[in-house]
Amino acid sequence: MEALAMERRISPWILLSLVLSGVDAINVNIPTKLYEVARGDNITLPCKFIPKTPGTPQFVVITWYGEGVNTDPDETLIVTYFSAGDTIDVKPLYEGRVSLDVDIKTGKADLKLSSATLDDNKDFKCQVQIPKDDQGKPASTTRLVVLVAPSTPVCAIKGNAEYGENVNLTCLSAEGSPAPVYTWKSLDVLNNPRKPDPRTTDQGGIMSLYNISKETSGYYICTSTNKIRSATCNITLAVMPREMKQLSWNVEFHINASLQQCVTKCVTLIFRLFNPAASMKIGSTAGIVAGVAALLIVVIIGICCCYCRKKKLKKEEEEYAMGVREEEHGDQKPAKNGVTQIDDGQEDDRVHDDSSLRRPFVSTERHEERSERDYDDRRSEYDDRRSEYDDRRSEYDDRRSDYTDRRSDYDDRRDRPGNRNERYDDRRYDDDDRRRRYDDDRKDRRVKHDDDRHDERYDDRDLVKPPVPANKPPKKDFRD
Repeated sequence: MEALAMERRISPWILLSLVLSGVDAINVNIPTKLYEVARGDNITLPCKFIPKTPGTPQFVVITWYGEGVNTDPDETLIVTYFSAGDTIDVKPLYEGRVSLDVDIKTGKADLKLSSATLDDNKDFKCQVQIPKDDQGKPASTTRLVVLVAPSTPVCAIKGNAEYGENVNLTCLSAEGSPAPVYTWKSLDVLNNPRKPDPRTTDQGGIMSLYNISKETSGYYICTSTNKIRSATCNITLAVMPREMKQLSWNVEFHINASLQQCVTKCVTLIFRLFNPAASMKIGSTAGIVAGVAALLIVVIIGICCCYCRKKKLKKEEEEYAMGVREEEHGDQKPAKNGVTQIDDGQEDDRVHDDSSLRRPFVSTERHEERSERDYDDRRSEYDDRRSEYDDRRSEYDDRRSDYTDRRSDYDDRRDRPGNRNERYDDRRYDDDDRRRRYDDDRKDRRVKHDDDRHDERYDDRDLVKPPVPANKPPKKDFRD
């Protein structure tokens, strides 16, 4: 109890001493622990410092550091300020993009960063060094996040899209800050939304599908989202059955197993035929074993021959089903009384047998003749198409020539109005000439008429004198 009481009395003194010691020490502070800026923009990271002693320190060194995930330790230093001489040392990596706003009196040491890039996603530390003032808090740190919209993601399928397999659908954006979050959405073949299978996992842009089937087929849409915006990509998943190669291998395996069982049964039967009694002599037993071995070899050879023959017959049956046999018998005429007639008029002595007709048989000579005949048919068909093309070409040329003739007639008719206009102008000029001549004649006649009328009046006045009135007094002569 006494110890506890002692601790309670000492603890306040300890706290008080710590506070007093912190007051007489440097204090560097960045107001915010996280800053965000869009890529390509400018930002200022503030930094305030309070020295231990009031006033302006004689010598101050201010340093900014940048520490990122992929930053080389030798490249963490950004810029350094020396109060002596007021000089700033910027590292080549940040040359032209970084500057300092320093005021020693007010304790300001702000970092100005321009044209922010994705490489600026890091922690920035402001450190202030003053001689004989290294206690307290000489540095402060903040986080800068450069915001970049996510690029269009790329969707891909990893694995075989076959029944019963496991596949991964991947989605990844080349860039984006903060790191984008990926979400998947599934649609069926009819574009209807559906819930994913309970076993499906979706983590970090990777959707894992297990034991896929036909129902897994459909459309898958991935969305990449961060604080700026989102981008999407889609992919189509078509689940198919397993490869036919595996199926053919299984069929071949079953066929080989069946042949092996057949050989085993044959050997057992032969051994029983040559071993009727249970008690035999050793010599006879050895002879029987040798005979059985030889017989077994013969049986295997026979089985191989039968297998090859069966394969050949199967191939001939396929050719026969495709119409080879029908074309072969199409060259012959209908049979009369069981005798087949050949095209050249000769009769074949072979008796008509239905079983022989059913069994597939291909003749090499007839096959060559048929090939030549097919080639001739194709050649004639090509010639017909060629002649038809030539006819269409000649018809096109005729229509082209008709069009050219009509075009020339149209040009001629279009030129005719020009001739008519010229003739009209000529007639117009003739009319003008006649009108001028008419006006001249009319003017001359009018002048002549006026002259004649004046002369006529004057002559009449001279020739015909007016009568003298009776009461006219006599003329006096004033000369007397």
